[in-house]
Amino acid sequence: MPPRAVIFGCAGPRLGDDEAAFFREADPLGFILFQRNCESRDQLSTLVDALRDSVGRADAPVLIDQEGGRVARLKPPEWPESPAAARFGELGRRDPEKGRDAAWLNGRLLADTLYRHGIDVDCVPVLDLPQPDGSDIIGDRAFDDDPRRAAELGRAMAEGLLAGGVLPVIKHVPGHGRARMDSHVGLPEVDTPFDELARHDFVPFRALNDMPLAMTAHVRFTAVDPAQPATLSAQVIERVIRDEIGIDGLLISDDLSMNALAGTLGERAAAATAAGCDVVLHCNGDGTEMADVAAATGAMTEAAAVRWQRARGMVRPPEPFEPVAGRDRLQDLLAGGTAS
Repeated sequence: MPPRAVIFGCAGPRLGDDEAAFFREADPLGFILFQRNCESRDQLSTLVDALRDSVGRADAPVLIDQEGGRVARLKPPEWPESPAAARFGELGRRDPEKGRDAAWLNGRLLADTLYRHGIDVDCVPVLDLPQPDGSDIIGDRAFDDDPRRAAELGRAMAEGLLAGGVLPVIKHVPGHGRARMDSHVGLPEVDTPFDELARHDFVPFRALNDMPLAMTAHVRFTAVDPAQPATLSAQVIERVIRDEIGIDGLLISDDLSMNALAGTLGERAAAATAAGCDVVLHCNGDGTEMADVAAATGAMTEAAAVRWQRARGMVRPPEPFEPVAGRDRLQDLLAGGTAS
């Protein structure tokens, strides 16, 4: 039987007996890590192994939001620091080729760090296009406000991750850049006409619609569905994400515990899967909430299982890579140097 269509977080740096028993029974597709779970290199590798052992699947995906800049779960001094996406946009405006090279190298370096711990999915690149009146929840997490440049740099970073054996997740589809509210706090509403969204906001996602995984935005697009945010809207998922943008990869909800969504955690999970999310995401490790989500979420559908297997098929063992030289090269590119 396929695993349950959910990805769970865990409470702390070590997997407790009760958590392990719950995961064994619930059988989630995989897990996601946050800073609270990451203390040291040995501890992190042990936790990743324990999570997979709890469901009895060595290939259960382990995700993380290691974007660089202010969104990083692995932090110095234990782990290397990575630049925010906007740094690559700045470089790309000066020199497009160097911008792409730097974004690829950054993805490859991120993959090198994650792969060493068995983390095989990184929730990047951020393809949202920031707007002057938008919430700063996106800000420098985005590459650029130019759709073409964001797409080029996003693809380069995604390909760098794949070269290092780590799956990328494009987010937040169909676009969070116009949102004037942080969806962690409340429900943002975008009233931009559909044609303008299609001409601008959807462009980077359409350009990367061949990527294996995508994450939804908790944003209400009134031009498509005036009632529900994208995560809970069959109209947005079918008309926009699947048809207009053309994404046929595994579609993962953003975190169900964010305040943009209404109802109990179980109601949110049921609504997201009914709308067309292949897998729901619950991040905070709260046992009561996880039990509610698990009770409302069934096994992955056949279509979702096919999408996941297709995603797994994109991963290859990484070729030899020297991270010290890679970081030196990345720093030189960002500084505008010419070393090779």
